[in-house]
Amino acid sequence: MAASVGSELKLGINGLGRIGKLTLWHHVARKSFGEIVVNLGRTAGTSLSDVGHYIERDSTYGWLHGYLYGHQARSVITDIDEAEGRLQIDGVPVRFLREKRNPAEIGWAEHGVRLVVDASGQFLDPTAGPDAPKGSARGHLAAGAEKVVVSAPFKLKDKAAPVPTDIITTVMGVNGNDYDPRRHRIVSCASCTTTCLAHMMRPLINAFGAKRILSASMATVHAATSSQEVLDRLPEAGKTDLRKNRSIMNNIILTATGAANALRLVIPEMKDIPFIAESVRIPTSAGSLIILVINLQEEPAGGRIDRRAINAIYRSTRWLRLISKATNSSAERVSARRVGSMPARASAAAAAAGGRLRPDADRAFFRVFRRLPKAAAIRRNRCASS
Repeated sequence: MAASVGSELKLGINGLGRIGKLTLWHHVARKSFGEIVVNLGRTAGTSLSDVGHYIERDSTYGWLHGYLYGHQARSVITDIDEAEGRLQIDGVPVRFLREKRNPAEIGWAEHGVRLVVDASGQFLDPTAGPDAPKGSARGHLAAGAEKVVVSAPFKLKDKAAPVPTDIITTVMGVNGNDYDPRRHRIVSCASCTTTCLAHMMRPLINAFGAKRILSASMATVHAATSSQEVLDRLPEAGKTDLRKNRSIMNNIILTATGAANALRLVIPEMKDIPFIAESVRIPTSAGSLIILVINLQEEPAGGRIDRRAINAIYRSTRWLRLISKATNSSAERVSARRVGSMPARASAAAAAAGGRLRPDADRAFFRVFRRLPKAAAIRRNRCASS
């Protein structure tokens, strides 16, 4: 199946871990880019077929073709060209770069890539210049990209350094309109915890006002990540969080989270609300749960604030319209549903679209690229509506 939407556009992905792989899955499904260029930065396996093997299978999310078309589907990876470093995934050409790991040395301009998603998790300091010895997000700009989307929160090594004016942290549906295409060149998508927390706090602030929220605290019960150990390991020199070196396979591990700091970047009113955030890692491969506790000041004439009032706020059609991915349910669900629901939903969407996923199923990612200077092609793109 040939890509039918945005065929003149190319997407760059740096890093092919969990986020990089699922970003690739997502945009293969949407058919929004005519070509996807993935930088591996090294040789993987013994051939490009091994890379295809890795892309096609995921221990948490199952088969790629199952995600696209349901469990009866067959492999969608074809036309593997080892010499050119190319293959086709469901008709979308994907090229793999296997030579450079430093973003400044990746040939984005050579391959016509203007938008890069950095999913490596390595280049999070936006104050680092493009010539930083170990690389930086700005290296992508020096290599020809016009916009960089970083898949994790920014981490400034020098806390006293001025924050660059060309960066922004956004959570789509909460502060996406703060993005200025003329000014912002590096965009952080915050984190899974910050995204979830922002969608919980924003409607409460809208409903009550920040001044009535006297304090708030959060605990996230979070799946394991690649920063943790399968078995106990001796800490590296200078490491202070000794719990992270313990096996995630059989431990509940307390750890820190930067969600509170990132939330203040997304919702400025949070700067005036005392807030504490904690994280607990548990032995699951995906999903997270947030427990939010808020201390509200009741108004005598405002009526009682109880569970019914809070649920009514979250069920507000206006709020759900702003964040179309949000759902509100009182069903007794568990985290596995968030994983198991993806292929079935994708399969249903594919059937409804005559065998192809609707490309406008997700609008958030396109907001960044849509406003690129001189990107007239995007304005014609049906899936880039917002």
